[in-house]
Amino acid sequence: MPEGGTLTFATRNIQLGIPDAVAHGVERAGDHLVIEVADTGTGISPSHLEKIFDPFFSTKEVGQGTGLGLSMVFGFVKQSGGGIEVTSEQGRGTVFRIYLPKAERSAQRATEEDDLPVRGGDETILCVEDDPTIRDYVTGQLESLGYKVLAAANADAALEIVNRGTAFDLLFTDIVMPGSMNGRQLAEALMAGRPALRVLFTSGYSDGVLPAQQGRGGHGIPLLTKPYRRSELARVLRRCLDLQVDFQGDPVPQPYSVQPDLERFLRENPPEKS
Repeated sequence: MPEGGTLTFATRNIQLGIPDAVAHGVERAGDHLVIEVADTGTGISPSHLEKIFDPFFSTKEVGQGTGLGLSMVFGFVKQSGGGIEVTSEQGRGTVFRIYLPKAERSAQRATEEDDLPVRGGDETILCVEDDPTIRDYVTGQLESLGYKVLAAANADAALEIVNRGTAFDLLFTDIVMPGSMNGRQLAEALMAGRPALRVLFTSGYSDGVLPAQQGRGGHGIPLLTKPYRRSELARVLRRCLDLQVDFQGDPVPQPYSVQPDLERFLRENPPEKS
C-alpha cells in the first residue's frame, strides 16, 4: 500500500465438511479457526499469484526482500494441518485466509522436558542465516547460552570462514538460502572433508530441500523448525554436541543401564503389600 490504505485482521470459527476441507486444502474436516488478513493495496497480478508461496520468488528490488516470508507462512500452516488461500484484484487489494484445525483438547502445561533447566555450553558454532534480523537474534541467543558464535550471511561467507582455518564445533545453518548453495549443500560440502562434523539444520520451509534420510550412514541430521523457543534451541544443540561419534561421523554405541528404567517402573507400579 505505497499510498496508504486499510489493513484489516479478522478471526472466526468455521466448521468444514469433507468437500469444504478438500477445497480449502486442510487435512481433515471439522472445526477450524480462520485468520483473515486483508489490505486495500496494489493487489497481485494473476501471473504472480500462483508463484507467491515459492521460496525466493519476489517482485521486490534487490536488497528489499528475500521472498521467503510467504513460503515460511505456507510451511507453518501446512505443518499445522491447515490450509491457506489468497484472492487478489489489481488495484483493489488482497485477502489472505488461513484455516487452522481446532485443537481437540485444551492447551496442556509444558512438557516435563520444558521444565528442565536450560543448559548451554562453551563450544564454537558456525551460524549461517541470510536474514540479518534473524541472524542477530540467533547470535544473541547462542551467546546468552555461553557459546562462541561465527556468523555468516550465506554459504559463501561460511566457506570463507572455514577456508581461513577457523575452528568450530557445530554448523547451525538455515536450509533455504539464496546464493551459490543452500544449507544442505553447504553441510554436504563441509562434511565431505570432515565426516564427524556436527550439523543442525533450521528452516521455516524445507519441503523438497531436505531429503528424508541424510547421509552419515543413515544417521539423520536434526532439523529445528522455525519458529523455535530458546529452550528448544538449547536442548537440540546439546543433543548434537553431546552425541559421541567416530571419525566417520557414525554414532558410538554407549553403555546402557536398565537401572533408571527399573526404578521408574517401580515408582509407577509399586508392588502390592501382602
